[in-house]
Amino acid sequence: METPPGVDDAGLISRVAQRDQAALSLLYDRYARIIYSLAFKSLRSVEESEEVVLDVFAQVWRIAERYDPQKGRADTWLFTLARSRLLDRLRKVKRSGSSTTVSMDAEEIQPQAANVDIFENVVIRERRSQVIAALKTLPDEQKLVLELAYYQGLTQSEIAAQTGLALGTVKTRIRLGLSKLKSALSPQEHW
Repeated sequence: METPPGVDDAGLISRVAQRDQAALSLLYDRYARIIYSLAFKSLRSVEESEEVVLDVFAQVWRIAERYDPQKGRADTWLFTLARSRLLDRLRKVKRSGSSTTVSMDAEEIQPQAANVDIFENVVIRERRSQVIAALKTLPDEQKLVLELAYYQGLTQSEIAAQTGLALGTVKTRIRLGLSKLKSALSPQEHW
C-alpha cells in the first residue's frame, strides 16, 4: 500500500469527484485488499468478494461528490459503502439459495490481507475489539436485533418476522442499542 506523500484519502475522493481516474486507482490500491478480505470473510467466495470490491469502487466513482469530510473520515465512508454492498450481495446469495457458505460471525469480520499496512491493521483490530466489547454490554434483546441487522443483513421487517417481535419493538430496540453503542464508543471514537 505505497502512498504518495501528502496524498490523503479525502483528497483522493475529491479528485475522483472531478473524474480523476488516477485518484480512483490510488484509492483502489489502498483499500481493495481490505474490502476484499472483509467480503471474503462473510461470503467465502472469490467471485462474490471480487464483485463486492468492484461494486464499491464503481459506486465511489458515481457518488464521490457526496462525500463530506466534515461528516466523517474517508475510510469510514468507504467501509460504510463496502458494508452496504456486502449486505446487498449477502441478500442476493440468500435469495438465490446459493450453496455458498456465508459467515456473519462478528468475531471473524476483520481483514487478513498480506499487504495491509501493519499500523492500519492494528487500528482496525482495535476498533473491532472496541465495538465487540461495546456489543457485549448491551442487553441481549438489543444485541440480538443489532446482530441480525448488521451481521446477517436482515431488514427490520425480516427481524420482526424471524423473532416474532412487533416491528415497532424491533425499531425501538435497534435505536436504543445504537444509542448505547454510540455512548459506549464515544470516548474512543468521534461520531
